[in-house]
Amino acid sequence: MSDEIQKPEEPTASETPAVSDELTDQVADSLTAEGAPGQAEPTAQEAAEPEVLEEEKVKDEIEIQIDLLKDTDWAIRREALITLGEMGDERCVEPLVRALRDGDWQVRDAAIEALGMVGSPAVEPLIRQLRDWDIRKYAITALGKIKDERVLDPLIGQLRNDEFNDGATEALVELGIPAVEKLIASLHDKDENVRKQSVISLGRIKNPAAVDPLIEKLNDSDWFTRLTAAAALEQIGEPRGRDAIKPLLKDPDMVVRMRIERILVAWKKEAAKA
Repeated sequence: MSDEIQKPEEPTASETPAVSDELTDQVADSLTAEGAPGQAEPTAQEAAEPEVLEEEKVKDEIEIQIDLLKDTDWAIRREALITLGEMGDERCVEPLVRALRDGDWQVRDAAIEALGMVGSPAVEPLIRQLRDWDIRKYAITALGKIKDERVLDPLIGQLRNDEFNDGATEALVELGIPAVEKLIASLHDKDENVRKQSVISLGRIKNPAAVDPLIEKLNDSDWFTRLTAAAALEQIGEPRGRDAIKPLLKDPDMVVRMRIERILVAWKKEAAKA
């Protein structure tokens, strides 16, 4: 038998005492409460940084889109205008107004729509463009897309001009009910073009408030005004208007009489179907 003393074997991993789950939880909770080393609460300035960065991002995007308006590809310019309109920022107005001079009609149309989307901030710049013969009709169309009372007087003023009064009429019709009061007042304007185009506009807007003023125009000394007033009352379709045009069957002008006959026949057919 050997006298050599054997060393006790080292304990295996499975035999090593483990830290209790309870102690581990306590340590984890303590670290969480105190915060991880090196981490501090964000300052007010740091908390505001994301908002500032977002604002700078928007500004950068506006500049990018404005730069794209110089691209030689009309499709890229048009898409840039659409994007600027959707942004609706005041900084977009001047570039959009400049785009009304673009050589491509699709780009000009996109600029008109974009100015309408921007809305009120574009009113004053567009009114200034009414002095420019080359882009006046585009400015008129754009003004008709902005629901702002400041556009009414300038548009009605354009009814005096033979070359632009049709575009102004379209713009006023697109504005709709907000334009009715001004148009009714314009039925007594000293300018014949204004009176006639106001009658046409009111008929196309089809607001019942215009019925009585239009009935008065059936007695106008100008045969075309009587004719357009009758047509406007036909479009509105109020019974009072239908009754009021019947005396024009004896109008001194043959064209007026023929038109009234057609209007009354059409109404009878509609009544029969109803």
